[in-house]
Formats: sequence, structure tokens, C-alpha cells
Amino acid sequence: MPQYRIRDVADLLGVSDDTARRWTDSGALPSGKDSTGRTVVDGARLAAFAVEHAGAAGADTTSVARSARNRFAGLVTRVVADGVMAQVEMQCGPHRVVSLMSREAAEELGLEPGSRATAVVKATTVIVETPAGRS
Repeated sequence: MPQYRIRDVADLLGVSDDTARRWTDSGALPSGKDSTGRTVVDGARLAAFAVEHAGAAGADTTSVARSARNRFAGLVTRVVADGVMAQVEMQCGPHRVVSLMSREAAEELGLEPGSRATAVVKATTVIVETPAGRS
């Protein structure tokens, strides 16, 4: 299971390092120590915390050029694999993103609750909604 240091926890949840540290110090976000004595948070617990608190998503820090502009960095919260397909759910800040892919792809990517991942969306149709009663 992946473990994340405070800096990574803060980045994934879209908060400051101090906020993430306060959460672990108070016990609101369960943590432990790694082999070097640094505070770490278990990936599955972080995924559950992210779903509960749905804060802002961490920024994509990769340096890869791409045409898709809709990128959502976050944590895998659930993987349901059956036969040849897998459903992968992610919490990307306040957004829940669901992807359907081959089981083989999910396994090759090592997707499991608590894994860090980025959902990349490239679509020809985007629906825009406004609040009811607006003209």
C-alpha cells in the first residue's frame, strides 16, 4: 500500500503542509512513521479522508506536453475489476471521476485505493449548466 509524506498529502488535498500536519497531529487524519521516522499517511486512509473532505485537487506536476487540457490529479478510491473490464473511481479534490478501462490496463498501472493518479479527459462534447432561474 502506498504511503505519503506530509508534503504529498498537502499537495493531493490542495492544502498547506501546515494544515495537513495539523490534521495528522490532531488524529483527524491517521498517520504513522516510516523507517526514517518521517510522518506518513497510508494511501487507503488518505483516499477515504479525501472522499470525506473533498478539498481542492492537487496540481499536476508532470512535465509532459499534451493536447488534453482537462486533467484532474487525485487519489484512486475504488477499483472494481470483473472479467475484462475495470471501473476505477478517483477523488480529485471535490470531484469524483469514474473511468472504465480494461482490467489489464488497471493492473498494469497498479491502480488500487490510495494510489496517486491523474485523470485526463479529452472530449468533443462538454455540457455547461447554469443555476436554475438564470436567463
